[in-house]
Amino acid sequence: MRIVDTLAQALACLWPFGLVPVAPGTAGSAVAALLAPWLFLPLPYDARVGVLAVVYLLGSWAAGRTERILGRTDPGRVVIDELVGQWVTYLPFAAPGPGELLLGFFLFRVFDILKPWPVRSSERWFAGGFGIMVDDVLAGAYAALCLGGWTLLTA
Repeated sequence: MRIVDTLAQALACLWPFGLVPVAPGTAGSAVAALLAPWLFLPLPYDARVGVLAVVYLLGSWAAGRTERILGRTDPGRVVIDELVGQWVTYLPFAAPGPGELLLGFFLFRVFDILKPWPVRSSERWFAGGFGIMVDDVLAGAYAALCLGGWTLLTA
């Protein structure tokens, strides 16, 4: 296997987390939620948007390449999309507390699993890695709206 293929799969799977035998998407989201307070949330808003753009583009490449290597559409081990979706959930919040982080994790998982309109149909908007990634961005946007509503109601 070429080194580029190995790197693509490692990135797409968030190294070992996409390889867990049960609920790899939840594992990927949990890792994203745990890393957010150190790698994502301390950044200024504009930098967070830039990080999401870079992760989206690199993740799309890695997910698409992994999809081709494995010969399967949207393989379960690809969890870079969960990282991007989870971080989209946290994007509008400068310093969420542990409760908000946990609620954001839960909300993202709900929207990612249930896939309300247009989340499910968005998977078909693009081929390959872009299609894998876009539905999680939309699920993250739904989760962010709900988390924002919750924080307003409880403030």
